[in-house]
Amino acid sequence: MWHRLLSTSRLNITGCNVNDKQIVVSMWDKLSASHTSAPSVLVNDVHKKVQSFNERNAHYSVWLADKLNDARFARELFRAWSASQFVADLCLRMPEIFQDLVDSDDLQCSFDSQQLSLRYGLTLADANDSDQLNTALRQCRAKEMLRIVWRDINRLADLTQTTRDVSALADMAVAQSVDFHHRQLCKQYGKPTALVDGQPVEQRLVVLGMGKLGAHELNLSSDIDLIFSYPLSGETLVESAEQKSLDNHEFFTRLGRKVIQSLDQITSDGFVFRVDMRLRPYGESGALVLSFDAMEEYYQSQGREWERYAMVKARVITADQQQGERLMNMLRPFTYRRYIDFSVIESLRTMKKMIRQEVKRRGLQHDVKLGAGGIREIEFIAQSFQLIRGGREHDLQERSVVKVLSLLAAKRYLPEQATQQLQQAYHFLRNTEHAIQAFNDRQTQTLPGDDHACAALALVMGCGSWQHFVDILESHRNNVSSHFQQVISDSEEDETESVDSCWPELWMSGCDDEHCLAMLQEAGHEQAQEVLTRIIRMRDGQVVTRMQNVARERLDQFMPRLLQAVTHAEQPSTALLRILPLVESVLRRTAYLVLLVENPNALQQLVVLCAASQWIATQLTRHPALLDELLDSRTLYSVPDKKDLRDDLQQQLLRVSWDDLESHMEALRYFKQAHQLRVTAAEVVGYLPLMKVSDYLTMIAEVTLEYVLELAWHHLVEKHGRPQCETTVDGDKGFIVVGYGKLGGIELGHGSDLDLVFIHNSAANSMTDGPRPVDNSVFFSRLGQRIIHILTAQTAMGQLYEVDMRLRPSGESGLLVSALPAFEIYQLEEAWTWEHQALVRARVVAGDRALADQFTAIRRKVLCQPRDEGTLKSDVAAMRKKMRDHLMPKGLETKENPIFHLKHGTGAIVDIEFMVQYAVLAWSHRFPALAVYTDNIRVLESLEREGLFSQRQSEALIDAYKAYRSQVHRLSLQQCSSEALISEFAVHRQAVMDKWNELIGKQPCI
Repeated sequence: MWHRLLSTSRLNITGCNVNDKQIVVSMWDKLSASHTSAPSVLVNDVHKKVQSFNERNAHYSVWLADKLNDARFARELFRAWSASQFVADLCLRMPEIFQDLVDSDDLQCSFDSQQLSLRYGLTLADANDSDQLNTALRQCRAKEMLRIVWRDINRLADLTQTTRDVSALADMAVAQSVDFHHRQLCKQYGKPTALVDGQPVEQRLVVLGMGKLGAHELNLSSDIDLIFSYPLSGETLVESAEQKSLDNHEFFTRLGRKVIQSLDQITSDGFVFRVDMRLRPYGESGALVLSFDAMEEYYQSQGREWERYAMVKARVITADQQQGERLMNMLRPFTYRRYIDFSVIESLRTMKKMIRQEVKRRGLQHDVKLGAGGIREIEFIAQSFQLIRGGREHDLQERSVVKVLSLLAAKRYLPEQATQQLQQAYHFLRNTEHAIQAFNDRQTQTLPGDDHACAALALVMGCGSWQHFVDILESHRNNVSSHFQQVISDSEEDETESVDSCWPELWMSGCDDEHCLAMLQEAGHEQAQEVLTRIIRMRDGQVVTRMQNVARERLDQFMPRLLQAVTHAEQPSTALLRILPLVESVLRRTAYLVLLVENPNALQQLVVLCAASQWIATQLTRHPALLDELLDSRTLYSVPDKKDLRDDLQQQLLRVSWDDLESHMEALRYFKQAHQLRVTAAEVVGYLPLMKVSDYLTMIAEVTLEYVLELAWHHLVEKHGRPQCETTVDGDKGFIVVGYGKLGGIELGHGSDLDLVFIHNSAANSMTDGPRPVDNSVFFSRLGQRIIHILTAQTAMGQLYEVDMRLRPSGESGLLVSALPAFEIYQLEEAWTWEHQALVRARVVAGDRALADQFTAIRRKVLCQPRDEGTLKSDVAAMRKKMRDHLMPKGLETKENPIFHLKHGTGAIVDIEFMVQYAVLAWSHRFPALAVYTDNIRVLESLEREGLFSQRQSEALIDAYKAYRSQVHRLSLQQCSSEALISEFAVHRQAVMDKWNELIGKQPCI
């Protein structure tokens, strides 16, 4: 075929001189060897272009013929000229830039916007007027687009490089145009300024790149979507009589118009980028430019759902990044809600229907962007998760579609196989889009219909034939459609369980009260009348009757589903009456109801958990954001280890600035409450035994304290520098947090407070090394105060933990943070017996390992001191009586009121704890192993191993301790007091009292 075409071509060049003929033949010979299997339609086309190049640019032909000696370059030229009329035309019309790109090796390079500014900045800055600027911009665009398209067609750049290169070109063109016209307007009207603290401060235009430009994902023939804004209102500062003052709004409006004209206007040199300003506030009818305050006001009061999607990709593309970031911070609350927002699903469905209608109306079924299974559906999938969760999970505030998909796989929001298929489809569809647009530099995503364009597209996409390409394309589009349907299915297409007609009828008062009552009773409600009363009260109350239409529709959609869901509970009324306060608490934030409607499994889990635990119902009512945890039963009932907990917390706080203390505190509270909900859920359904529950709750507290220490440390070091400490380990803080009580004993329960002691190891008489140095003792005292503040401050998500610091040396009158030597002296010389009892359950829960080891050695030293057992028994018994007198409710454990208090009663939890503490203090000097552990179970096991307690006694106390704590846990989950009938625990109680009487002495009981 090649020889036939070549002989034909020789017949067609009779009009050339001999040298020209030889050059053309030489060029054609070299090109023909590069693509021996190319379709004839492409071969013929390239042949004609070779002839045209020689005819129009004879003095470049020798150069090109010489370059074609490089087989690689010959292959690239054939692909570029056969697949892109645009590239071929530029080479024919502007051979000088073609030669420059080839000889400089720029066709092998990628450039960012800064590098482009260096390449063209001086040329653009030297422009004397708008015409010169516009010409220079268009010539720059021609050269760079030739480079970018050449590299894309020849796969010298991957998709990411190509889109970043096009976006960099747009960034540079916008920035250079803004700078040029700003200077020109300042000459006429003076610099735009605003008064800040009484002083004039120059104002600059802030340009937001939206859509694909914002995400660095521009395609080869994209519009650029822009929004113009400026920081503050004011007026230009006139410096000469020739200048005329303008207010800032008018100045920046004129600037914006000139920028658009420089980029968008079609001249004899073409255009730079088509500019679309319709994403600005109020669209085409709105002002071209708005101040920051006006922008914030618009989006907070009038911003629409589709504008949230647009803002996901917004990026500042002008030089004033600091002001631009201030604007983005102002707009971020509009884009990303602080709660889980499933309401976006319905908006996406609406947009999906509109696109489908547009596709059908315009016949765009073959559009790889808008058609079924196209690019837009992949973007919708990514954006749906971003808008639902991005307000709380900051790492989802990512502009790149591919990166978001990777995050969704890592977070298990989508199966890994699904995200891989979506990413593969995205790359294939975007490359197809580029190949379509590269052919004629046209803004289209529609598959071609003529043989030439089809052959070119198949060649670029690496397919042996058009049918091969179509088969691969359809496979990708089918995968995308399938995943899109699963994430954003139409409500009428949902396959969720249908709702019995009786429940909408009951909720919407479609029947009289007697009939409604009968319906509830028939459904198994044990408190049917109370349920009906509560439903009517809520439905007819002012909050519901005054709801906006959208919110009321959500409530009307949710309530019948809830009424049906509770019928599967053992006690439907109990479950419903616990859930209704939650419903009432979110009537002004009905996106939470959408979450439950969209996720029937979450509604089912809500019913199961609230039926089992009043505590869970109360927590969800206080913090509805926790409903998100019900979405995935795999994570809801999973038990992470400490490393997983740390990773989860780090992930949540990955993009939160250290300086943003409020966001840190909110994230910490959500982390704690979410995992507390998980452990409780696993407990009430029987997945976790008591000891594992306590381990989990304790790990949550430890991981939280580790991070709180880091956070407080960072804030103090930023201000005062690092303290000089005795430690020799690099990076150590010279500070530890010691947990006492239930935290120290690894026995935290639901709602437990934290008994803490802070200890430091600073060098004597030393100062911190920062710009505002303070004494080490002052630094550590402030560090302790900051830790307590972070833990105890009330925020929208409540309090992190209650903290009790009274176990520190000298109690409430002592220093908040003790030096380690002072702590040791106090424990050895001044501490009371009850303080040594507390030390039995003390361990380091956060801070430096080396200092922790020193504390542990001091603890053992103190506990292993010889003691007079008689005095010790007297002190322990006296403290036990004092606790019972102060903490146990009056009137229990009598013949008239045989109620047993599981914590403070005779033979209860505290008796076991006191016996363990007595044994450690009395015998550790002879049996040091008793001073190793801080939890009661392992100490009791140690007492048995050492022969100090019999096996029967040890097992009886362990069994009693577990039974008591299990019941306390169950009661706390129902928010009931820690009390039971004595008869229910008579055997355990008697075993504890018997051992107490043997070990400590007789105590009164009934």
